Amino acid sequence: MLTGLTSTRIRGGVHAEERKANTAIQSIVTDFPLPKTLYIPLQQHVGKPAEPLIRVGEQVLKGQLLAYSQGMISAPVHAPSSGVILDVNDYPAPHPSALPIRMIVLATDGKEEWLKTPELGDPFQLKPEDISLRVGAAGIVGLGGATFPTAVKLNMGRENRIDTLIINGAECEPYLSCDDRQMQERSEQIIDGVRLMLHGMETHRAVVAIEDNKPHAFAAMSAAAAPFTEIEVIQIPTRYPMGWDRQMIRYVTGREVPVGCRSSEIGVTIHNVGTAYATHKAIRHGQALVSRVITVSGGAVARPMNVEVPLGTLITELFNFCEVDIQQTARIVMGGPMMGDSLPHANLPTVKATSGILALTSAELKSTDEQPCIRCASCVSVCPAGLRPLDMANRIRVNQLDAAVDIGLKDCISCGCCSYICPSNIPLVQYFKYASGEVAARQQAQHKSEQTKRLMEARQARLERIAQQQLEDEQARIAAKKARERLQAEQQESTA
Repeated sequence: MLTGLTSTRIRGGVHAEERKANTAIQSIVTDFPLPKTLYIPLQQHVGKPAEPLIRVGEQVLKGQLLAYSQGMISAPVHAPSSGVILDVNDYPAPHPSALPIRMIVLATDGKEEWLKTPELGDPFQLKPEDISLRVGAAGIVGLGGATFPTAVKLNMGRENRIDTLIINGAECEPYLSCDDRQMQERSEQIIDGVRLMLHGMETHRAVVAIEDNKPHAFAAMSAAAAPFTEIEVIQIPTRYPMGWDRQMIRYVTGREVPVGCRSSEIGVTIHNVGTAYATHKAIRHGQALVSRVITVSGGAVARPMNVEVPLGTLITELFNFCEVDIQQTARIVMGGPMMGDSLPHANLPTVKATSGILALTSAELKSTDEQPCIRCASCVSVCPAGLRPLDMANRIRVNQLDAAVDIGLKDCISCGCCSYICPSNIPLVQYFKYASGEVAARQQAQHKSEQTKRLMEARQARLERIAQQQLEDEQARIAAKKARERLQAEQQESTA
């Protein structure tokens, strides 16, 4: 039995209105029309962007490597369909700023012709490190939103002697139900992916944690895991943000991840159910991560659904397929309404991190009329990280960012619970996102300044060494000249 399930109090969180019913009861739609053009960002993961190895005009197959990973923390990018490379250039990113980032533009040919890969026998006969290599080569990253390269976490599992692998099936964000549907429809494949992860990490215990508002997913996953004693499927309370890794670890295992440490340091690691499914496809079928299931929902969506689409599909194509009323759309959100990003327009591509696309009406948005704080401390009670949101916001207002850092700014996960619960509509999480970005920018500027100073000091030292060497060479030359003159004078005296 697991420890901590009944004795550990859930820290903070809110019971947000779920709004999942419209999509959770429908099967995943898999007949999405193949887009004529796909826009594939080279940066779809934590770490360095991938480096393209294809040329404009080149014919590629589905699953073919388009860009290779750079360094240990990176992930490759593959062709989501067969076709021709049209361009490798900068295009607007799926980000609130929509600033341009480097992308590969692929014109699909409609054939969906997969790259042929060699048949694999029993994957459990592979060495654990080979599992990691294949997962890394498939471009798999955390599909719960973190997008950390999965192969790196598998390697860390072996290095840190992980004793518990937690599979995150919470999906606590409102509206989103893509993980729920996958657990219902693809439970056997997910469990197989979990077993492959255990093998790759050399770990012998996994816990699949599913919120108790997903009874059908729990039943399907329990049945699929029944033959395997190393995998336990449990229900956890429905409370946002239960899917946060530290919250889940604390509830499931009773262990606390120290500030500034990784979960692997206490013997635990977490992967999303979608990541486990992608691992199954990569190892069993040799398929790279080229598509994902996305929840399309919101008040402006006539046909809300979970739909599997090729990565790089423009949001406009999803909206057309789901019959979104753009005139009624007050806000477009990528991800969930609590932690997702508000996008300026829909002409942006889907990526590996895109768990949902929401077209929200004005009626679904919280009032933005900010009122004075009434000192109710609701923001303190709901913070899952145990912070004092109002105190941080007060320091940020007067530009005391260092003071905000001192009382926990870097521990904020931007879950939005404080803003959600605030009766005065104070946009607390926006303050924290701004401050975090400003602190990061200042640190980068300071790092750049220090690096410039080191380079200038190194240059000055180099010039001084050169000048000193030149002086010594000049002195040596003068000394040699004087020595020759003395020798000549002595020779002249001897001959006289």
